[in-house]
Parts: sequence; C-alpha cells; structure tokens
Amino acid sequence: MFAKPSIARRSNARLGPSSGSPAPAGGVAARVLANPTLSVSAAGLFFVVTAAAALLIAGNPRAGTPSVRIHLAQPGAASPPGWREALTPDPTGPAPVSVDTLQLFATPAADAAPIQGQAVITMPGAAAIDHTGEALPPAPLAGFTAPGPGGGLLPIVAANGRTPAEAYARPFHSNGKPRIAIVIGGLGLNAKSTREAIEQLPADVTLSFVPYAEGLQGWIDLARANGHEVLLEAPMEPMDYPENDPGPYTLMAGARPQETIQGLEWLLSRATGYFGVTNYLGSKFVNADAAMGIFTAGLKLHGLAFIDDGSAVRKGGGLPRLSADRVIDDQLADDAIDRQLLALEAAAMQNGQALGSGFAYPVTLAQIARWSAGLAQRGYQLAPASALMVKR
Repeated sequence: MFAKPSIARRSNARLGPSSGSPAPAGGVAARVLANPTLSVSAAGLFFVVTAAAALLIAGNPRAGTPSVRIHLAQPGAASPPGWREALTPDPTGPAPVSVDTLQLFATPAADAAPIQGQAVITMPGAAAIDHTGEALPPAPLAGFTAPGPGGGLLPIVAANGRTPAEAYARPFHSNGKPRIAIVIGGLGLNAKSTREAIEQLPADVTLSFVPYAEGLQGWIDLARANGHEVLLEAPMEPMDYPENDPGPYTLMAGARPQETIQGLEWLLSRATGYFGVTNYLGSKFVNADAAMGIFTAGLKLHGLAFIDDGSAVRKGGGLPRLSADRVIDDQLADDAIDRQLLALEAAAMQNGQALGSGFAYPVTLAQIARWSAGLAQRGYQLAPASALMVKR
C-alpha cells in the first residue's frame, strides 16, 4: 500500500563548450561568478546539496514524532462472499469502505505466511496511540468450521475443546464496576442504519444480524473489523403466526426434530464469525419445551451461546446463556429510551450487571451513543454481551 518516493539520479553535466574538451576548472568558475543568473543558480544548488547531506547525517527527520502503530493482518486471496452487496453505497450515507481496506480483513489464504511487523502512521502533534486489538480477528478462524448445507460453513468445537462462543467473543477485562451490555438487532437489511451501528457505536456494543441479509458475511466482517462481537438471529414462531411471519426459515414449535435441526443448520451456515444466536420473535417457539430442547441441544453441539430478548429467561440447555433485562426501545422516543437506559443502570447497580436489547432505529442508535459516552463517569462499565453470560 505504501511506497517510498523514487529519487531521480542525474548524470554530471559538463559546463564547458558543447564541442571539444571540457573547460578548465578555473575558467568555468570565473564564468559562473561573472554571470549573475548562473551565480544565483549555483548558490541554490549548493544549498540543496548541503541540506540533503545534513538530513542523511542526522537520520530520520520524523524520529521522535508521536506515532500510531497498527498491526497488519494478512490480506486474503479474495474478498469475503457478499462484500459487494453489503457495501453498496447508500445515497444518504457515508462513502463505502474501499476494496483495499476490506482486503485487510479478508480470510487468509491457507498457505499464506503471516505478515510480520507493524505499520507506523505518524501524526504530528498527537500522542502515540496503539490500536492493537481493536479489530477482532477475521472469520473464519482455523479449526472452528466444517462444511454445511448449501456450500456454507457450520461452526464446530475445535479439537482442543475451545468453542466458537469463546473464540469469536470480544475480549473483556473487568474494572470491578457494574457492567452493562447492549445488543442491537435487526442489522443487515438497511445499509444506512447497519453502517451507522457498526461505525458509530462503541466496540463493546454487541451487534445482531438478520440471516436473510444480502452480503451477510461482508457485514459481519466489517463489524468485527470495527471491534464488535456478533450474534446471528434465529427467526422463531410467534404466538400470532402467520399474521406475524418471521420469514421462510422460521423455526416452528410443532416441527419434527429433524426439521428443527435442518432449519437451524441452514441458519448457522449463512455466515461465520458470530459467537452465538439470539431469537427473533419466538413467543410460541421458546415456550414449546420439546422444540426449544432440540434447538438448544443443536447450539450446544456447535459450541454456540444463546441470548434472548427476555422471553426465554427460564430456559437453560447447558450452554452459555443470557437474557435481556429490558427492551430499551419499545417506545420510539428519546425520553422513553433514556428511562429504559437509566433502569438498566439501576439493575446493574443492584445485580452487578444488566443487559438491554434494542433495534437499529435511528433514535435508538443516537441515544445509545450519547448515553454510553458518559457511562464510565457515572460509575459503570460498558461490556460486550458475552462477558455477562453464564452456563445454565
């Protein structure tokens, strides 16, 4: 990406006549001094040569200047499937990510050697900033996938026993303060709101993507490149189905076990890089014990976590679990969302942690961005949802 500017090399020019032997040195000097134009040019040339020599002796003129160090990821051989659809320019939104930028986070080629070293970006007048660790590793990670239906990849537990739930979760270090996590769902269908959620919300906010989204893998790659851990949404049968229809691959409460497994594996093979699954609707499905038992057993087999919007709070399954304490945007108004966020703070103060869920509405994104900016000063720690999970 970066190239050093080339330095032109010039041959020594003769100052003597155009024909015959070179003029004696003394005669050349006399003619230069006698000609004002040549005299000024010679002085300028002497100054440039002297300055260049001083720079060579002194070394790097930017030595000691504050700099940013960014660890380089190995570029992949090709962009992830769906990136073009995911990054289609939105007429009202910001410019899309360039292909060159996206290539930094593409899946590494199997036989490619890792790039060593760092890229150093110098910013005059700024403190040295180390961005190591902001971006999450690109998916899929080696050893965590197997062939799935339709040519996709299914998550699996690695040979050493490590699960995708552990591998794809955002790292977290507690500072001892009450923790609050936020999950924003419904992402991938609207390019503008999806891009805003990825780029404007703090990296500790967990993002949840719709399995039907075009360019789903590209969106997940972009989210992880911005530091967000990712959930995949599983459409589940609600009480008022089919009036309220979550889509053609909805998991049905009365389906046969094999149908539930097939539907789940179709969903899981849509993309890679998520640490768990969350429900989309599902008031009927989550209360059907047999169907929910098959579903959670399937997630456990694939090493995934399950986070629900509060409708499955009493369901276990022996896998990492978490239920939302509040849906923060049931009412789409600034003050209503603020009250729900304050209620999350109260719950976190009482219980040590709290989880809020919401959708990628513009008002929701704006309120979360504003609220999170002062969270640490109020004595709380914003945490990824994975940091709050327990097995049950």
